[in-house]
Amino acid sequence: MFYDVVSVKYLEDYKLKVVFQDGEKGVIDLRAIEQTGVFGRFNDKDYFKRVYIHESVLTWPPGDIDIAPETVYIMATGKMIENFHNEAKTLDHKH
Repeated sequence: MFYDVVSVKYLEDYKLKVVFQDGEKGVIDLRAIEQTGVFGRFNDKDYFKRVYIHESVLTWPPGDIDIAPETVYIMATGKMIENFHNEAKTLDHKH
């Protein structure tokens, strides 16, 4: 999809520069994510810096923490994803 993440680069603090399949790019600041539970690992900046892309998704090792590309796209561009909710409802009904 056009909102798939194709590039990620750690900048500073909890900021990541991301580039999407459609050419859009932006900076997201994940400091706002409540750093408890599984996201508690983000308290370790060295761990946070280890972000990588797995199947178009921002992921942290060993692969059990990720943030959906749709969420990242909205955060980075400020644009809503057209038909996002309709697509999600369609997928829910197929299961």
